[in-house]
Amino acid sequence: MIYETYKKHIEEATVTIQQLDRAINKNSLARLFVILVGGGLLFYSFQTTSILLVCGLTLLIVLVFAFLIKRQSRLEKERDNQQAFLRVNVNEMELRDHRKTMYDEGGDFENGKHPYSSDLDIFGSFSLFTLLNRCATKLGVARLSNWLAQAGTKKEILERQEASSELAEDITWSQNFQSKLLFNLSQRIEVKSFLSRYFKDSSHSFGNKFMHVYVLVAPFVLLIGILFSVFVSPIWPYVGGLALIHLFWTLGMAGKVSLFSSKIDKVGQMLGAYAEGIAMVEDRKFLAQRNIELQQILMLDNQKLSVAFRELSSLINNLDARNNMLVGALLNMFMLWDFKYVLKIVRWKSQYEERILVAFDVVAEFEALNALAVLKRNNPTWVVPTVLDDPLSDKIHTKQINHPLIAAGHAVANDYTNEGHRIALITGSNMAGKSTFLRTIGINAVLAYTGAVVCAAEFSLPIYNLISYMRIKDSLNESTSTFKAELDRMKFILETVAEHKDSFFLIDEMLRGTNSVDKYLGSRAIIKNLIAENGKGMVATHDLQLSTLAEEYPTAVQNFHFDIQVVDGEMLFDYKLKDGKCTVFNASILLKGIGVDVEKAENS
Repeated sequence: MIYETYKKHIEEATVTIQQLDRAINKNSLARLFVILVGGGLLFYSFQTTSILLVCGLTLLIVLVFAFLIKRQSRLEKERDNQQAFLRVNVNEMELRDHRKTMYDEGGDFENGKHPYSSDLDIFGSFSLFTLLNRCATKLGVARLSNWLAQAGTKKEILERQEASSELAEDITWSQNFQSKLLFNLSQRIEVKSFLSRYFKDSSHSFGNKFMHVYVLVAPFVLLIGILFSVFVSPIWPYVGGLALIHLFWTLGMAGKVSLFSSKIDKVGQMLGAYAEGIAMVEDRKFLAQRNIELQQILMLDNQKLSVAFRELSSLINNLDARNNMLVGALLNMFMLWDFKYVLKIVRWKSQYEERILVAFDVVAEFEALNALAVLKRNNPTWVVPTVLDDPLSDKIHTKQINHPLIAAGHAVANDYTNEGHRIALITGSNMAGKSTFLRTIGINAVLAYTGAVVCAAEFSLPIYNLISYMRIKDSLNESTSTFKAELDRMKFILETVAEHKDSFFLIDEMLRGTNSVDKYLGSRAIIKNLIAENGKGMVATHDLQLSTLAEEYPTAVQNFHFDIQVVDGEMLFDYKLKDGKCTVFNASILLKGIGVDVEKAENS
């Protein structure tokens, strides 16, 4: 069972992190020991007046200390990777047990005017997006939300099904890829947009031809001067004067260099981290066509794009050495360090700017595909839906379909097909399951159109233009009453069905904001209008009189219902879809439960 694997990963990562913490602490103590003992030995060596001993000890201390610093960095990076891996696995358990996630829940994408997302709980807390999302980058989140908000083409859906299935089979790669990109959850900068603006900024031109040439030869000029002074004739004043000229030159242009640096050094570390995720895509052997296509995009003249990412990250980090005043001054005196790395970044920009941005889109799509893969891996009983070709003639067929947001132990599966009718008219009592069933069909259709697995034993359907009428709310901001909001939404449904013959509507209890007579007459007229437009979909209603439409239009409308059984005054719901109209309603029983006896009040 996959969740046992997650628990095992959590236990292993926790132990590894504890071991790394101990190793880091020991390494820190070793660095302190080298400083204290090394300082003592150096003090002793000075007393011996042996230059060879002083130089030898100094070199040894520097090398040992540098080794410990490098080791510390490696251990801390490994610990960070393990902590990210731990968070990825803990998140899976939290989602299963508490529907809590560290990833974006998609609240920013909630839109009451969208054709279906608000009614079907696609975005926001406890939504389909909450269940699905494993994207850490803002671009990945946007990519996944677009897939959920608009159906893909059949080609796109099939490619995503194949690509995500391949990723689902490799949990090691999948979770490591998630871990490499997890740092983005705490980032406010959207790296692609930042770099795009940076590349377009004309103020980033730097230096002239003389500077470009002199920066390359300056270190050799100083080195020749030093060697000449040591081995031939001392010219130290000239060497020192040239070094000071270098220093004052860089100080004179420090403002421009700082402006240049401030706009790019923020993303240096992030680019290095991105490089690891990109390298994972580059280095894996894929079989799915879409995965191969995405991988090939990352190849740049037979060079891996991750190399370019690491190169820019390294250039930026080297430029940051100027932030240490003493080190920066020495580097600029001898190597014109600021100019050297600014010019290297300018050259990098001209070489890669046209291709580098596409890497972020590739990462975003792999994140979205990986989200679909995790859903498939976590739900091995769910199936890959069959996408049919013609929404005008092909029909929905599903067996044992469930709502993906209802826990497996509480969900009740149903079968359905719209073979033999265009409109399913579903009647039934309160709380019997009508609305949930409409949402079950709708939300699984959204999953299917995204390229994901669906919560069913079988599910085949064409690509419909999905529209819904369910949660109709008034709007204080727009001075809109509930009934006006209902009219606006129904106008949208009718116009869409008339214009787009591939539409499939989900309508739950229309015209609630008016009296019962107008509600019945209006609902009947609307359904007749939908029939006249050859509309396809489902209508749930409490109004049993509407079921007579199936007699008037036997090839267009078919009655279904959800009912209840009353045993010893208690209502029992089985939440099973049945043929025909409902004959048992429960409003009087519900009212009696709160102390209102309808029959007694009527007879009094």
